[in-house]
Amino acid sequence: MITKPSKNETRKRRHARVRKNVAGTEERPRLNIYRSNSHIYAQLINDNNGNTVASASTLDKELSLESTGTVEAAEKVGELVAKRATDKGYKSIVFDRGGYLYHGRIKALADAAREAGLEF
Repeated sequence: MITKPSKNETRKRRHARVRKNVAGTEERPRLNIYRSNSHIYAQLINDNNGNTVASASTLDKELSLESTGTVEAAEKVGELVAKRATDKGYKSIVFDRGGYLYHGRIKALADAAREAGLEF
């Protein structure tokens, strides 16, 4: 009997297809997103060196959110990661949605990061 792959396996396949073509550099790091049911995480990654330049998540103490799995929380994370990126001198980035559909919390985070000054 053939079993259907789980949602996460399908997402990982989509992400692998995207990652073949998307890579962060010193000038344009990659904004990677991970979304769980209760939190959202964002990292700016330089793939040439293999290090994280800046990160933000709903677990950060400075956000002090009431609810962490909402669109509003994703917007706050987008603003925070954009602020941290611009403080380190990054203006232009490459967006990696992590295999998730560009909808809901992913879209809210991306739009908030754009409004806060990141270009992608």
